[in-house]
This record gives sequence, structure tokens and C-alpha cells, in this order.
Amino acid sequence: YGTRLLNLKSQSFLLLFFYHFFIRLYAFGMWAAAFVHPKAALWWEGRARLRQRYREKLPRKHKKRLWIHAASLGEFEQGRAVIEDFRRTFPDAEVILSFFSPSGYELRKHYDHAHAVFYLPLDTPANARDFIEIVQPDLTIFIKYEFWYCYLRELKRRRLPVLLISAAFRPEQPFFRPWGGLWRDMLSAFTHFFVQDETSRALLQQIGYAGITVAGDTRIDRVLRLAAAAPANDIAAAFAVEADVLVAGSTWPADEVILLPAFQRLWQQATAPDTPFKRRIKILIAPHEPAPAYVERLLRTPALRSLRYSAATPATAAAADLLVIDNIGMLNTLYRYGHIAYIGGGFGKGIHNTLEPAAYGVPVLFGPRYQKFGEARAFVACGAAFSVEREDDLLHTLERLWPPVAHRKASEAILNYLHTGQGATQSILAYIARNNLFP
Repeated sequence: YGTRLLNLKSQSFLLLFFYHFFIRLYAFGMWAAAFVHPKAALWWEGRARLRQRYREKLPRKHKKRLWIHAASLGEFEQGRAVIEDFRRTFPDAEVILSFFSPSGYELRKHYDHAHAVFYLPLDTPANARDFIEIVQPDLTIFIKYEFWYCYLRELKRRRLPVLLISAAFRPEQPFFRPWGGLWRDMLSAFTHFFVQDETSRALLQQIGYAGITVAGDTRIDRVLRLAAAAPANDIAAAFAVEADVLVAGSTWPADEVILLPAFQRLWQQATAPDTPFKRRIKILIAPHEPAPAYVERLLRTPALRSLRYSAATPATAAAADLLVIDNIGMLNTLYRYGHIAYIGGGFGKGIHNTLEPAAYGVPVLFGPRYQKFGEARAFVACGAAFSVEREDDLLHTLERLWPPVAHRKASEAILNYLHTGQGATQSILAYIARNNLFP
């Protein structure tokens, strides 16, 4: 037994050593990349003089404080309903929001519902002590996948309540591996887990954790609210007049290799003299990274009359076949004009947000790498979403899904999933109130 205990301690020491080494190696890599990569430059510059920024933006503490941390923009949107309901429930409290990635911070650094927005400093013992000492949170919420050893250890040392929300666990993660002691130790800092599904609860219970609520995904609450309050867009509305639109969101080149040829073939069917299509068909593309050269390439798609959003008017949009969105931030409001949505990322690391189009009852298509996303698996299982791997797959799926009867069936299935899965935000706020975590 003593030998086994010694081996476990040695293993934990080595893992912790490599963890700290990797953090510093990552910092060095970002410093080097900052000379040539704009996003890396933002990441590095955003962390310069952080202590000075904290003291400028955070006056002496007079009110209770919630610290909520999101990795990036997607995780922020996942927690946004919680932040806004928290502000309504506890109007006298202060909310401190932190991000790891520039894609979240740069777009939300002036977010109205946060009293201060910061980059999270690198996860070192000194940074964790300083940050928590300056912020002085009364309650901390981490969103989904955020696990930072030094911050969690410091919060645990100070006996501060910490919630993990919208969490989704999978058996292949380090927490559930024999060598995953360091990761399991991080979990011990959490006061309560709000997980998305029963599988996640079972996995946590398997390694000895309790205090788990299967609440679902807070993104469902967020996207349903967004859909209900989405503003009209004159250009997109004109583009969609008397037409059925395929909205392709967050696409990458690997998606467009099959997407554009398949759509062109469908478009040729729809414009043939004996077409079975009752309405004109169009495509709206919002690339994940709309750099000018990338947008120009999309605009050169053969046969289709193409238009960039920034140069469009309602009149020119009505005449176009392809509308390219050359900005970031409005995609979630454009799905309302879609007949079918194609979500990018499925030929890379994984698909992007499928819940946003689903909130409008729009059936969803994506590439083969979707298994990590519970809602995508559920959509496929209920016949509301379809995975494609090749151009022919995509074309045949579009042909099958475009007609009214098949489209209505998929649309009803996707809306039913969302309406039965909402309520995670209320569950989290009820727990905070019931347990007097914010008296």
C-alpha cells in the first residue's frame, strides 16, 4: 500500500511539473507567434500590465461579487443567460467577467451586464493568488470546459464556492483515466456541478463525486431568447423574399469544398425549365474568419450572382443568389431567414453552434466530426439534423430535406427538442438562492 501511495504521489508530482512547464511553454509560443499572428498579438498584449488594469477598473470592494469565466465567445454565449438573470436576481451585486481567448474578450470587453471584463492571466500560482485577491469573488462560475489548476486550487484553499455550469463529460477525458489524478483534483474545487446529461452525471459519480444536477445546456435558454428578440435585417430579408435560403454558418474551406459545388448543382436543378422547386433557392455564407481575401474568393463562385453584405442594399440583395457575410457578430440573427442551415467545422476540430439555427426551427446539416456535441447527436437521433461527408451526400440530403413535408417534420423535431430542454438557467439561479451562496 505504501509503495502504491508513493507511486501515486510521484505521478501527481510529475503531472504537475509538466502542467506548469506546458503553461510556460504555451506563453513562450504565444509571445513568439505575436510577431506574425494578429490573434496571438491580441492575446499577448491583452495580458500586459494586467495588475494595473485590475486596480483601475476594480475599486475597493463594497458589494458582493460574482466572478464568471469563459474560455471564448462560444462559452460566453453559453453563460450569458445566467449572467443576465443573475443581475436581475441580485441587482446590487457586481459581475466580473474573464476570458482566455481574444475572440471572446475583444467582442465583449464592453459588455453591459459586467462591471469589469478582463483577460484571465496565465495559470500560475502567483497569478492565481493575485487575481483572486484583487477580484475577491464571493461566488465563482466556470463555464463548460474551463479547468485551471492554480485558480481552482486557490479558490478551494480560500473555501470559496465554485460552480461548473453546462458541463459535458466524456469517458476519454483525463478525469476518468488511471493517470488523471491531477484533473480529478481540479474537480474537487467545485461546490456543485450542473451537467448537460445523465452520462456526465454517471461519469462523475463513478469517480466519487456528488453534488451534481442534470440541468441541461444553458445555451438553449440563450438561443431561444435570441430567436424571440432577434431584430429584423433589411438586407437579409430582401435576399430571402420569395426564396428558400441555405444559411451556411461558421464555414471553413474544407466545408466549402463540398458545400458550394453541391449547392450549385441544386441551384441548376431549381432554375431548370422543368424544376420541381416551387421557389427560388439561394445561399447565404458567413465564413468563420471573414478575411478580405477569403471573402473575395467566395464571391468568385461560378454561375451564382454574388454579393458581399457590406456592399449590399435591399435591392441588390433581392437580385443576388449568394450573399457573403463579411463581418462577425450577426450570424445568430440571420438564421431566421434560413430554410436549412449548414454548420461548419465538421471537417476540422468539430462543428460550431447548432443551437442557434435550431432556435428558429431550421433543420441542420454538418460534417462528420460532431460526436463530441451532445445536442448534435440528439438532433441526428430525432431526425432534425444530418451529417454529410461528401458532395453527393450533401446534395442528396438537401434534395430530400428541401420539400415541405420532410422539412416540416425535421423542423418540428428540432423545436420539440429545444422546448423540452430549456430551464438550465433557472435551475442554476434557484440553487444559488436556495443554498444562500449570495446572501
